[in-house]
Amino acid sequence: MTLSLRRSVMLVAFPLVVLSGCTSLSPESRLRARLIEAGLSPRMAGCMAQRMADRLSIAQLRKLQSLASLRKSHMEEMTVDRFLHQLRALEDPEIFTVTSKAAIRCAL
Repeated sequence: MTLSLRRSVMLVAFPLVVLSGCTSLSPESRLRARLIEAGLSPRMAGCMAQRMADRLSIAQLRKLQSLASLRKSHMEEMTVDRFLHQLRALEDPEIFTVTSKAAIRCAL
């Protein structure tokens, strides 16, 4: 590949790569959506997601996705206390600590 052809490919590819990053949801927005699906209020979910997204690993955030299925069996809004009780079942002390601190800060 010649230098000018390589440069042309890069000039076309770079904006496409940048734009593709804009179309995917951030971990924070995904977490917020999952917390709402789990039954937390939108205000509480947004506040907690903001505090949790940068403190938990991708693997831990994926574990949290399982909590969204709780909402399907319980149609009323989930309380923070009940949410933390369900969270403990994930058996990850770091997830519980980060989430409970976020819940306390956001509740105040």
